[in-house]
Amino acid sequence: MRKRTLGQNLEVSALGLGCMGMSSAYGPAADKGDMIRLIQAAHDLGVTHFDTAEAYGPFANESLVGEALEPIRDKVTIATKFGFDIDLETGKRTGGTNSRPEHIKAVAEASLKRLRTDHIDIFYQHRVDPGVPIEDVAGAVRDLIAEGKVRHFGMSEAGVETIRRAHAVQPVCAVQSEYSLFWRGPEAELLPTLEELGIGFVPFSPLGAGFLTGKIDENTKFDATDFRNIVPRFSPEARKANMALVEVVKAAADRKGVTPAQVALAWLLAQKPWIVPIPGTTKLHRLEENLGAVDVDLSASDLAQINEAALKLSIEGARLPEAALKMTGL
Repeated sequence: MRKRTLGQNLEVSALGLGCMGMSSAYGPAADKGDMIRLIQAAHDLGVTHFDTAEAYGPFANESLVGEALEPIRDKVTIATKFGFDIDLETGKRTGGTNSRPEHIKAVAEASLKRLRTDHIDIFYQHRVDPGVPIEDVAGAVRDLIAEGKVRHFGMSEAGVETIRRAHAVQPVCAVQSEYSLFWRGPEAELLPTLEELGIGFVPFSPLGAGFLTGKIDENTKFDATDFRNIVPRFSPEARKANMALVEVVKAAADRKGVTPAQVALAWLLAQKPWIVPIPGTTKLHRLEENLGAVDVDLSASDLAQINEAALKLSIEGARLPEAALKMTGL
C-alpha cells in the first residue's frame, strides 16, 4: 500500500477505512466478530488508517475499532471525533452540538477507554459548534496534545474561515468533508485553502454513499434504518436522474478494465497528493476491490475525459437533509 502524508508529518496509507457503516447509518449493525476480522484484514492488506467517532452507535463503533486494533495498535493510526451533545454515561444524544472545552476533554477520556489506547492520532471536531468560539475548541485540543492524549487536531465539515481561525491556535492536520464525483463542493474554496495551509484532506463518502459503484439504481430498496432514505439525492427520482453520472464512471472503468468503484477512488487520489479517502464497507470482497484503486493509474487524458463528461451533468438532490446541511460549513 502506498503512503500519503496528512498535515506536516502524519504518514498513513493512501486509502483509509471508514468504519461507521459497520455499526450505524447504513442499516442494522453488522456482526461484531465479522467486523473485527474485516478491520484486521484491512490492515493485512496495507491499510494503516482507521476512522471512527463517538457518535457512531453511539459508542459501539469506537469499542469495535478499539477491540479490533488493540493487537496492532502500534502499527496503525486511529481517528475519532467529538462535538455532538451525547451523554457520556447513557449514550443519549440530543441532536445538538457540544464543543465546550470541558466536554471535549471528557469525550477524549471516554474515547481512549473504548479505543483501548493511550492516544488518539487525529481528534476531529465532528461539527462546528456555533455556541463555542473555535479558538476555545482548538485550545482544548491543544491541551490534550500537550498531555500526550491526542497527536493531531482535525475538523469535519468546517468552513474555510473557521478552519483558518482554528489553525492559528492549533495547527489542523486534516479536514474531513464529503467529496467525490457525486459532490464536488470542496473544489471551490476548501481545497485551495487546505493546500495553502498545508492541511490534509480526508474525504468521506468517496463512493457517493455507494452510488458510484453502479450497484444502486432507482429501484434499490434500503433498510428502514438506512440514512439514505431521508437524503434528497437518494430519492428514486434523483437516483434515476443521476444514473447519467454512473454511466460516465462505468465508461471510464470499461476503458481501464477496472470497476466503477476503483475509478471513483482513483479519481479522488489523482486530485491532490494529500487526499486520503476513507471508503467504508462490511464486505471483504468490496474492501479488496476498493484497495485496488491505489494501483489504477488515471492519465491526464483519462481525467480530462471523466471531467468533461461529468461537468456537463447536473446532479439532482441535496447531499444531506436540510437540518444536517445547516450543521456544515460548506
